[in-house]
Amino acid sequence: MNTVKRIVEEIRYLPEMQAREVLDFVGYLKNKRLQADETTSSVDDFDQFGAVFDGKFNRDECHDRQSLS
Repeated sequence: MNTVKRIVEEIRYLPEMQAREVLDFVGYLKNKRLQADETTSSVDDFDQFGAVFDGKFNRDECHDRQSLS
């Protein structure tokens, strides 16, 4: 038996309120997946700047820039 059929069999005789909770949980899972997909795409967009920042940050050098004088 595939997963969808098993889910249907499991919830078939649940009271209406519990069936709605299952439906709400399905909505939560879908939303979670969509957010994960968006996070992945935004990280990919950021990767184009990876060569600019090497991960080292010197606060003193940051404040010594000409534009801050």
